[in-house]
Amino acid sequence: MHPEQVFSLANSVALAGWILLIFGGRARWTANLVCGLIVPVLLASLYAWLILAHWGETAGSFGTLAGVTALFSNPWLLVAGWVHYLTFDLFIGCWELRDARQRGIPHLIAVPCLLLTFLFGPAGLLLYLAVRFAATRTAALQPDPGLGL
Repeated sequence: MHPEQVFSLANSVALAGWILLIFGGRARWTANLVCGLIVPVLLASLYAWLILAHWGETAGSFGTLAGVTALFSNPWLLVAGWVHYLTFDLFIGCWELRDARQRGIPHLIAVPCLLLTFLFGPAGLLLYLAVRFAATRTAALQPDPGLGL
């Protein structure tokens, strides 16, 4: 398999997860299935395989920008980095969805946050946290004891 094919496959899996979150987010199984098991395990397994199979093929490090550039000059490690983003952005989107449901934030209000998280990760999280604060007047990230969590 070529890195481009792996890239396309990972994008398709992540996109399927995001579509389920955005359009099927009201269903409890969506958060449990997408966030709890199937999609994260698939993407994390792909990431682990890419790292195990290709780590050390290219000189580089995480200590400097030049080192990261050297690591990502290897297309396999670049795909691994992309899968890392896909996995964690989706994980954050799943957290946003579950948290919004637990706090009574309507799904339609969470959708723009999910879309921004899908496209620009941390910016979407920032928007969700602002929406969450506006809706609940709390900045605490731990579960609300009144929610029975």
